[in-house]
Amino acid sequence: MNFERLLSNGNLPTVSSPHLLAPYDNEGLLDAYSSAVIYASEKASPSVVNIDVFQRGRRFRERDSSLHKAGSGSGFFFTPDGFILTNSHVVHGAQEMEVTLLDGQSHKGRLIGEDPDSDLAVIRIDAVGFKPADLGISQQLRVGQLVVAIGSPLGFQTTVTAGVVSALGRSLRSQSGRLIDNIIQTDAALNPGNSGGPLVNSRGEVVGVNTATIMEAQGLCFAIAIDTAKRVAMQMMKYGRVRRSFIGIGGQNIDIPRNIVRYFELPVEKGVLIVAVEDGGPGQKAGLREGDVIVGFEGQSVEGMDDLHRMLTDERVGAESALSVIRKSEKKMVRVVPQESTKQ
Repeated sequence: MNFERLLSNGNLPTVSSPHLLAPYDNEGLLDAYSSAVIYASEKASPSVVNIDVFQRGRRFRERDSSLHKAGSGSGFFFTPDGFILTNSHVVHGAQEMEVTLLDGQSHKGRLIGEDPDSDLAVIRIDAVGFKPADLGISQQLRVGQLVVAIGSPLGFQTTVTAGVVSALGRSLRSQSGRLIDNIIQTDAALNPGNSGGPLVNSRGEVVGVNTATIMEAQGLCFAIAIDTAKRVAMQMMKYGRVRRSFIGIGGQNIDIPRNIVRYFELPVEKGVLIVAVEDGGPGQKAGLREGDVIVGFEGQSVEGMDDLHRMLTDERVGAESALSVIRKSEKKMVRVVPQESTKQ
Protein backbone atom coordinates (compact mmCIF):
# COMPACT_ATOMS: atom_id res chain seq x y z
CA MET A 1 0.00 0.00 0.00
CA ASN A 2 1.35 3.47 -0.94
CA PHE A 3 1.07 5.37 2.35
CA GLU A 4 2.75 8.48 0.97
CA ARG A 5 0.13 8.80 -1.77
CA LEU A 6 -2.71 8.28 0.69
CA LEU A 7 -1.31 10.84 3.13
CA SER A 8 -0.78 13.41 0.37
CA ASN A 9 -4.42 12.99 -0.64
CA GLY A 10 -5.56 13.49 2.94
CA ASN A 11 -6.98 9.92 3.13
CA LEU A 12 -5.80 7.78 6.04
CA PRO A 13 -6.03 4.00 5.72
CA THR A 14 -7.85 1.98 8.36
CA VAL A 15 -5.31 -0.21 10.13
CA SER A 16 -5.34 -2.28 13.25
CA SER A 17 -2.13 -0.79 14.68
CA PRO A 18 -1.43 2.96 14.82
CA HIS A 19 2.31 2.23 14.77
CA LEU A 20 2.20 1.68 11.03
CA LEU A 21 1.60 5.40 10.53
CA ALA A 22 3.95 6.64 13.25
CA PRO A 23 7.01 7.40 11.07
CA TYR A 24 5.00 9.50 8.64
CA ASP A 25 2.98 11.18 11.40
CA ASN A 26 6.07 12.13 13.44
CA GLU A 27 7.84 13.45 10.35
CA GLY A 28 4.83 15.57 9.49
CA LEU A 29 4.61 16.99 13.01
CA LEU A 30 8.31 17.77 13.07
CA ASP A 31 8.13 19.54 9.71
CA ALA A 32 5.06 21.51 10.80
CA TYR A 33 6.74 22.59 14.04
CA SER A 34 9.97 23.57 12.28
CA SER A 35 8.08 25.43 9.59
CA ALA A 36 6.09 27.40 12.17
CA VAL A 37 9.18 28.47 14.10
CA ILE A 38 11.09 29.37 10.91
CA TYR A 39 8.18 31.37 9.51
CA ALA A 40 7.62 33.27 12.77
CA SER A 41 11.29 34.09 13.27
CA GLU A 42 11.90 35.14 9.65
CA LYS A 43 8.83 37.36 9.65
CA ALA A 44 9.53 39.10 12.98
CA SER A 45 13.35 39.25 13.07
CA PRO A 46 13.75 42.25 10.70
CA SER A 47 11.80 44.35 13.23
CA VAL A 48 13.95 43.37 16.22
CA VAL A 49 16.80 45.59 17.44
CA ASN A 50 19.57 45.47 20.01
CA ILE A 51 19.75 48.39 22.46
CA ASP A 52 23.00 49.33 24.20
CA VAL A 53 22.67 51.78 27.09
CA PHE A 54 25.41 54.19 28.12
CA GLN A 55 25.77 56.26 31.29
CA ARG A 56 28.20 58.74 32.71
CA GLY A 57 29.82 57.88 36.01
CA ARG A 58 32.59 58.48 38.47
CA ARG A 59 35.85 56.61 38.71
CA PHE A 60 38.41 56.69 41.46
CA ARG A 61 36.52 59.47 43.28
CA GLU A 62 37.06 61.85 40.38
CA ARG A 63 34.42 63.17 38.06
CA ASP A 64 34.44 61.17 34.83
CA SER A 65 32.51 62.73 31.97
CA SER A 66 33.03 59.81 29.59
CA LEU A 67 30.28 57.37 28.76
CA HIS A 68 30.47 53.74 29.67
CA LYS A 69 28.21 50.88 28.70
CA ALA A 70 25.75 50.22 31.50
CA GLY A 71 23.69 47.44 29.97
CA SER A 72 21.87 46.15 26.92
CA GLY A 73 18.56 44.74 25.90
CA SER A 74 16.22 44.24 22.98
CA GLY A 75 13.30 46.00 21.37
CA PHE A 76 11.23 46.03 18.20
CA PHE A 77 9.81 48.55 15.73
CA PHE A 78 6.07 48.96 15.94
CA THR A 79 5.85 51.84 13.44
CA PRO A 80 7.75 52.39 10.15
CA ASP A 81 9.06 55.78 11.31
CA GLY A 82 11.41 54.55 13.99
CA PHE A 83 9.31 54.05 17.15
CA ILE A 84 10.61 51.11 19.20
CA LEU A 85 8.95 49.32 22.10
CA THR A 86 11.14 47.91 24.87
CA ASN A 87 11.29 47.52 28.66
CA SER A 88 11.59 50.44 31.04
CA HIS A 89 14.31 48.66 33.01
CA VAL A 90 16.40 48.36 29.81
CA VAL A 91 16.60 52.12 29.16
CA HIS A 92 16.06 53.61 32.63
CA GLY A 93 18.75 56.15 33.52
CA ALA A 94 20.37 56.06 30.07
CA GLN A 95 22.33 59.14 28.99
CA GLU A 96 22.72 57.71 25.50
CA MET A 97 21.36 54.72 23.61
CA GLU A 98 22.72 52.94 20.57
CA VAL A 99 20.24 50.93 18.53
CA THR A 100 21.64 48.22 16.24
CA LEU A 101 19.48 46.84 13.46
CA LEU A 102 19.45 43.36 11.95
CA ASP A 103 21.73 44.48 9.10
CA GLY A 104 24.32 45.86 11.53
CA GLN A 105 23.49 49.56 11.10
CA SER A 106 23.59 51.62 14.29
CA HIS A 107 21.56 54.68 15.21
CA LYS A 108 21.31 56.87 18.29
CA GLY A 109 18.07 56.34 20.14
CA ARG A 110 16.15 58.91 22.17
CA LEU A 111 13.63 58.30 24.88
CA ILE A 112 10.02 59.14 24.08
CA GLY A 113 8.58 57.90 27.35
CA GLU A 114 8.94 55.20 29.96
CA ASP A 115 6.61 53.71 32.53
CA PRO A 116 8.31 51.80 35.35
CA ASP A 117 4.92 50.72 36.69
CA SER A 118 4.30 48.57 33.60
CA ASP A 119 8.02 48.10 32.79
CA LEU A 120 7.52 49.46 29.28
CA ALA A 121 9.25 52.23 27.34
CA VAL A 122 9.15 53.78 23.88
CA ILE A 123 12.30 55.06 22.20
CA ARG A 124 12.86 56.39 18.68
CA ILE A 125 15.58 56.64 16.09
CA ASP A 126 15.48 59.50 13.60
CA ALA A 127 15.02 57.58 10.38
CA VAL A 128 12.17 56.05 8.41
CA GLY A 129 11.42 53.05 6.26
CA PHE A 130 11.64 50.35 8.90
CA LYS A 131 9.60 47.16 8.91
CA PRO A 132 7.27 47.31 11.90
CA ALA A 133 6.30 44.13 13.65
CA ASP A 134 2.74 42.91 13.27
CA LEU A 135 0.98 43.24 16.62
CA GLY A 136 -1.33 40.41 17.59
CA ILE A 137 -4.03 40.12 20.25
CA SER A 138 -2.85 38.57 23.50
CA GLN A 139 -6.43 37.90 24.65
CA GLN A 140 -6.67 35.24 21.95
CA LEU A 141 -3.73 33.23 23.33
CA ARG A 142 -4.30 29.73 24.67
CA VAL A 143 -2.24 27.71 27.11
CA GLY A 144 -0.05 25.28 25.16
CA GLN A 145 0.16 27.51 22.09
CA LEU A 146 3.51 27.74 20.30
CA VAL A 147 5.41 30.98 20.88
CA VAL A 148 8.83 32.22 19.74
CA ALA A 149 11.08 34.68 21.60
CA ILE A 150 13.53 36.85 19.66
CA GLY A 151 16.20 39.07 21.17
CA SER A 152 19.85 39.58 22.04
CA PRO A 153 20.66 37.47 25.11
CA LEU A 154 24.14 38.26 26.43
CA GLY A 155 24.76 40.29 23.25
CA PHE A 156 24.05 37.46 20.78
CA GLN A 157 21.82 39.43 18.45
CA THR A 158 18.66 37.98 16.90
CA THR A 159 18.67 34.79 18.92
CA VAL A 160 15.53 32.68 18.50
CA THR A 161 14.09 30.36 21.14
CA ALA A 162 10.79 28.52 21.00
CA GLY A 163 8.37 27.14 23.55
CA VAL A 164 4.74 27.24 24.55
CA VAL A 165 2.45 29.47 26.55
CA SER A 166 2.73 27.88 29.99
CA ALA A 167 0.05 29.98 31.70
CA LEU A 168 -2.00 33.14 31.22
CA GLY A 169 -3.23 35.84 33.57
CA ARG A 170 -0.18 35.84 35.84
CA SER A 171 0.74 38.92 37.88
CA LEU A 172 4.27 40.27 38.21
CA ARG A 173 5.51 43.07 40.44
CA SER A 174 7.46 45.75 38.61
CA GLN A 175 10.61 47.34 40.00
CA SER A 176 8.49 50.33 41.06
CA GLY A 177 6.43 48.02 43.27
CA ARG A 178 3.24 48.19 41.25
CA LEU A 179 1.57 44.98 40.11
CA ILE A 180 1.48 44.23 36.36
CA ASP A 181 -1.54 42.12 35.39
CA ASN A 182 -2.19 39.75 32.47
CA ILE A 183 1.39 38.50 32.33
CA ILE A 184 2.15 35.63 29.92
CA GLN A 185 4.21 32.76 31.31
CA THR A 186 6.27 30.82 28.77
CA ASP A 187 9.03 28.23 28.69
CA ALA A 188 10.69 29.83 25.65
CA ALA A 189 14.19 30.38 27.03
CA LEU A 190 15.03 33.97 28.02
CA ASN A 191 18.33 35.33 29.30
CA PRO A 192 19.71 38.79 30.21
CA GLY A 193 19.52 40.83 27.03
CA ASN A 194 16.21 39.31 25.88
CA SER A 195 14.35 41.97 27.86
CA GLY A 196 12.23 44.17 25.61
CA GLY A 197 12.25 41.76 22.68
CA PRO A 198 9.08 40.32 21.15
CA LEU A 199 7.28 37.11 21.98
CA VAL A 200 5.52 36.10 18.77
CA ASN A 201 2.97 33.48 17.76
CA SER A 202 3.26 31.06 14.84
CA ARG A 203 1.97 33.78 12.47
CA GLY A 204 4.86 36.05 13.44
CA GLU A 205 2.56 38.45 15.34
CA VAL A 206 3.86 39.98 18.56
CA VAL A 207 1.77 38.79 21.49
CA GLY A 208 4.06 39.86 24.33
CA VAL A 209 7.11 41.88 25.37
CA ASN A 210 9.69 39.64 27.05
CA THR A 211 10.48 41.07 30.45
CA ALA A 212 11.63 38.68 33.19
CA THR A 213 12.93 35.29 34.19
CA ILE A 214 13.30 33.48 37.48
CA MET A 215 17.02 32.77 37.49
CA GLU A 216 16.82 30.00 40.11
CA ALA A 217 14.35 28.04 37.97
CA GLN A 218 14.28 26.63 34.47
CA GLY A 219 11.51 27.38 32.00
CA LEU A 220 9.86 30.12 34.07
CA CYS A 221 9.89 33.18 31.83
CA PHE A 222 7.43 36.05 31.54
CA ALA A 223 6.20 38.56 28.97
CA ILE A 224 3.94 41.60 29.22
CA ALA A 225 0.80 41.09 27.15
CA ILE A 226 0.81 43.05 23.90
CA ASP A 227 -2.72 44.31 24.65
CA THR A 228 -1.26 46.09 27.69
CA ALA A 229 1.75 47.29 25.69
CA LYS A 230 -0.45 48.81 22.95
CA ARG A 231 -2.35 50.92 25.48
CA VAL A 232 0.79 52.03 27.31
CA ALA A 233 2.69 52.83 24.07
CA MET A 234 -0.20 54.92 22.77
CA GLN A 235 -0.19 57.08 25.90
CA MET A 236 3.58 57.47 25.90
CA MET A 237 3.56 58.61 22.27
CA LYS A 238 0.77 61.07 23.06
CA TYR A 239 1.81 62.38 26.49
CA GLY A 240 5.36 61.11 27.01
CA ARG A 241 4.07 59.20 30.03
CA VAL A 242 1.19 57.01 31.18
CA ARG A 243 -1.64 58.96 32.77
CA ARG A 244 -2.97 57.49 36.00
CA SER A 245 -5.14 58.91 38.75
CA PHE A 246 -4.59 59.05 42.49
CA ILE A 247 -6.61 59.92 45.59
CA GLY A 248 -3.75 60.91 47.90
CA ILE A 249 -3.80 58.24 50.59
CA GLY A 250 -1.30 55.80 52.04
CA GLY A 251 -2.83 52.39 52.56
CA GLN A 252 -2.16 49.00 54.07
CA ASN A 253 -3.79 45.69 53.17
CA ILE A 254 -5.75 44.20 56.08
CA ASP A 255 -8.01 41.27 56.89
CA ILE A 256 -11.46 42.41 58.02
CA PRO A 257 -12.87 40.56 61.08
CA ARG A 258 -15.62 38.12 60.15
CA ASN A 259 -18.20 39.69 62.45
CA ILE A 260 -17.78 43.00 60.56
CA VAL A 261 -17.95 41.21 57.22
CA ARG A 262 -21.23 39.56 58.26
CA TYR A 263 -22.66 42.73 59.81
CA PHE A 264 -22.09 44.84 56.69
CA GLU A 265 -22.68 41.90 54.33
CA LEU A 266 -19.36 42.50 52.58
CA PRO A 267 -18.55 40.27 49.57
CA VAL A 268 -14.87 40.01 50.62
CA GLU A 269 -12.90 39.73 53.86
CA LYS A 270 -10.07 42.09 52.95
CA GLY A 271 -9.71 45.84 52.47
CA VAL A 272 -7.35 48.82 52.57
CA LEU A 273 -6.70 50.56 55.87
CA ILE A 274 -5.90 54.25 55.36
CA VAL A 275 -2.75 55.04 57.35
CA ALA A 276 -2.02 58.48 55.87
CA VAL A 277 -3.96 61.19 54.03
CA GLU A 278 -2.07 63.67 51.86
CA ASP A 279 -2.58 67.32 52.77
CA GLY A 280 -4.65 69.04 50.12
CA GLY A 281 -5.07 65.81 48.16
CA PRO A 282 -8.31 64.44 46.68
CA GLY A 283 -8.83 62.11 49.64
CA GLN A 284 -8.57 64.87 52.23
CA LYS A 285 -10.93 67.09 50.22
CA ALA A 286 -13.42 64.22 50.09
CA GLY A 287 -13.26 63.75 53.88
CA LEU A 288 -11.27 60.52 54.07
CA ARG A 289 -9.58 59.94 57.43
CA GLU A 290 -6.81 57.81 58.86
CA GLY A 291 -8.38 54.62 60.17
CA ASP A 292 -11.01 54.38 57.41
CA VAL A 293 -11.10 51.02 55.64
CA ILE A 294 -11.75 51.11 51.89
CA VAL A 295 -13.79 48.09 50.76
CA GLY A 296 -15.19 49.28 47.42
CA PHE A 297 -14.59 51.60 44.47
CA GLU A 298 -17.32 52.40 41.97
CA GLY A 299 -19.24 49.26 42.87
CA GLN A 300 -16.23 46.95 42.70
CA SER A 301 -14.70 45.23 45.71
CA VAL A 302 -11.30 46.46 46.89
CA GLU A 303 -9.24 43.75 48.61
CA GLY A 304 -5.90 45.55 48.62
CA MET A 305 -3.78 48.40 47.28
CA ASP A 306 -3.16 46.50 44.05
CA ASP A 307 -6.91 46.51 43.36
CA LEU A 308 -7.12 50.23 44.08
CA HIS A 309 -4.15 51.01 41.80
CA ARG A 310 -5.71 48.93 39.04
CA MET A 311 -8.96 50.91 39.24
CA LEU A 312 -7.34 54.35 39.34
CA THR A 313 -6.83 54.61 35.58
CA ASP A 314 -6.54 57.70 33.41
CA GLU A 315 -10.30 57.55 32.83
CA ARG A 316 -10.89 58.40 36.51
CA VAL A 317 -8.94 61.68 36.33
CA GLY A 318 -11.40 64.45 37.25
CA ALA A 319 -14.35 62.04 37.40
CA GLU A 320 -16.29 61.87 40.66
CA SER A 321 -15.98 58.35 42.03
CA ALA A 322 -17.73 56.51 44.85
CA LEU A 323 -15.59 54.99 47.59
CA SER A 324 -17.16 52.54 50.00
CA VAL A 325 -15.48 52.81 53.41
CA ILE A 326 -16.00 51.47 56.90
CA ARG A 327 -15.51 54.10 59.59
CA LYS A 328 -15.74 52.75 63.12
CA SER A 329 -19.25 51.24 63.28
CA GLU A 330 -20.57 52.75 60.05
CA LYS A 331 -20.37 51.95 56.38
CA LYS A 332 -20.18 55.19 54.40
CA MET A 333 -20.14 56.23 50.76
CA VAL A 334 -17.51 58.91 50.10
CA ARG A 335 -17.41 60.89 46.86
CA VAL A 336 -13.86 61.58 45.71
CA VAL A 337 -12.50 63.23 42.55
CA PRO A 338 -9.16 61.56 41.62
CA GLN A 339 -6.43 63.78 40.18
CA GLU A 340 -3.73 62.96 37.66
CA SER A 341 -0.67 61.44 39.25
CA THR A 342 2.61 63.18 38.45
CA LYS A 343 4.69 60.32 39.82
CA GLN A 344 6.67 58.57 37.08
